[in-house]
This record gives sequence, C-alpha cells and structure tokens, in this order.
Amino acid sequence: MPGHLPYWRLSGFYFFYFAFVGAFAPYWSLYLKSLAFSAFEIGVLMSLLQVMRVFAPNAWGWLADHTGKRLAIVQLGAVLGLVAYSGALFGTSFAWLFLVMGLMSFFWSASLPLVEAMTLTFLGESAASYGKIRLWGSIGFIVAVIGVGYLLDFIAIAGLLWVVLAFKAGIVIFSRQIPDPGTLSHPAGDVPVWEILRRPEVIAFFAACFLMAAAHGPYYTFFSIYLEDHGYAKGAIGWLWALGVICEIGVFFLMPRLMQRFSLKAILAVSFGCAVVRFLITGWAVDALSLMLIAQALHAASFGSYHAAAVAVVHRFFRGRHQAKGQALYTSLSFGAGGALGGFLSGVGWETLGAGMTFTFAALAALAGMGLVIGRLRIGSE
Repeated sequence: MPGHLPYWRLSGFYFFYFAFVGAFAPYWSLYLKSLAFSAFEIGVLMSLLQVMRVFAPNAWGWLADHTGKRLAIVQLGAVLGLVAYSGALFGTSFAWLFLVMGLMSFFWSASLPLVEAMTLTFLGESAASYGKIRLWGSIGFIVAVIGVGYLLDFIAIAGLLWVVLAFKAGIVIFSRQIPDPGTLSHPAGDVPVWEILRRPEVIAFFAACFLMAAAHGPYYTFFSIYLEDHGYAKGAIGWLWALGVICEIGVFFLMPRLMQRFSLKAILAVSFGCAVVRFLITGWAVDALSLMLIAQALHAASFGSYHAAAVAVVHRFFRGRHQAKGQALYTSLSFGAGGALGGFLSGVGWETLGAGMTFTFAALAALAGMGLVIGRLRIGSE
C-alpha cells in the first residue's frame, strides 16, 4: 500500500507549477506582441510548449520507468527548466527566444506526468480524491493570473520576466520536498506497453484527448490578445482567465461524488459537449460580457472534469510499471501533439480566417472528440 499521503508537499508543487502557467500562458503572448512579433511568430513560439510535450514526457517517462528514479528526474527537470528560462533575460530576438522557450519546455515537460503518476501511487485505491490535491494547482493559477493581470496594468510588460522566474524557482523548491512513493506492482505491468496502446479503446481515448487539446489551441495562444483587442483591461483579462479556473476548482471538489454517480465515459462526453458550446460563444460573442462569463465558467467542464476523468482513465489503462509512461503518453499526445497543432493552426487561422472562424474550428474539433468518446471508448469495470 502507498505510504502516508504528503498532501501539502504535493499541493505546493502543483501550486507553483500552475502559478507558472497562470503567469505564462495568458500574458507571455502579450510580451511577445510588445516585441513586435507577428501573429504567426507568436503562434510558433507559444506552440513550442506543446511541441516539446510531444517528445519530452515520453523520453522522461521511459527513463523514469527504466531507472525507477521518478523523483530525481522531476527535480532535475525543475532545475534545468529554471536555468533554461533564465535565458529570456538576455535576448529578445525570435531565434533566441525560440531556443530559450524550446529548452525550457523540454525540461519543464519532465515534471508533471511523473508527479501525476506519483500522486496516484500515493492515493492508491483512492484515485477519485486526486482532484483535492490537483485543485491547489488551480488556486496557484488563479493567484498568478489575477495578480499578474493587475500588476501589468501598473508596470511594463517586461516585468513579467521576473514574475515568471519567481514561480519557476518555487517549482524547484517544492520538487525537493516531495518524498519518493516507489512503484506499486500490478499484473498489468507485465504486459508490453505496445499491447496496451494497440487496443481500440486506448486509441480512441488518445485521439479524443488530442482533439480536445487542439480545440484549446486558439484559447491558450490568443485569448488575451483577443480580449485586449476588444477593449478589455489587463485586470479584466486576468479575472476572465481566473473565473474558468475558479469553476474548475469546484469541479475538482465534486469529482469523487461525480465519479460515484456517473461513468468516466459519461463525464468525458459531457465535458466535450461543453467545450463545443464554450468555443462557439468565445468566437462569436466576445463583446457580450455576460456570455463570455458563461463561456469561461464552462472551463470547469472543458478542462476540469475532462482532465480529472482523463487522468483516471489513464490510471486504469496503464498499471504497475507503466504508470509513468501512461501519464507521459497522455501529456504528449494530448497537450503536446494536440496543443502544438492547435496553437500552430490558430496562428495561421487568426490571420487568414479571423477569430470567429478560428474558434469555430476549435468547437468542431471538440465535437469530433465527443463523437469518439461516445462511439468508441470502452473502459474496463464500467
């Protein structure tokens, strides 16, 4: 059985990890815009985080499962990610930032899937309680996205560099506080991972996750620019980002009950459906604040319930020594490959089709993912 749950140590890591995301994802594109990069160049640079998540988590996950040193790899990735990011303080050319963001993303991508696997190891048969730990990541995101939003109304956008640096340092500090849970054995761990990946239900699941991440590409790349172009102040932009994550926290609290009452397949299907509605509203009702509030509240489903259910599905498909590889594959194929494609295509679509049609294609991607979940996904013991 897993040892004592190090709740606050894990929660602290999630807090700073997603505080970094809360400072970086909404506002880094504004920093790049201040450097006079085009929408295409911004799309390329922002997509690097997802591009590296295609390859890096699998490499780190394989290394962790092969060596059994999951915690050491988390700590190494945190330190090297901080060192790589520091390069942003020393140059502003496209080529230099391409290198800096690429290296930072490669090392940053090592941490989360391994920490997810360790958290689930600590939880054991109480995996439904994952949300009670993960919600601290959402709280970190809220603190960062609101605080930085207001801060940037009073200081130059270049000040963002130092705020992000502080959050990266917090990731390093808390990576040193997590104890090693070891690895729980499971008969499924003796099955080659490729046999798991070949199963039709696993293929359908990862394809749906890929489409959900791609659907979020325009949101994570251009949402802040989109709002600013329509007259929203940076403080208001921060609150709109935060609203979605506040609702997400509520869902994380409710997930144990939801998982008792509904199947993981049902939770995923509803989450995809909410994503369709969300991106249609975002694309065509940006000037209607009341509708934008509804769209952001739907983040509770398009990310919150979706991610909690998806992590649980991965935990069922990949057991024993395959846990780290399973979480790494989920990160790589969804947030990595899907997010990279969504971010890149959003940069192309933003300039050629406009915001409304770009978000419409995002909604269509989520609709296709819902079709896969309903028609193809089969989860054992449900």
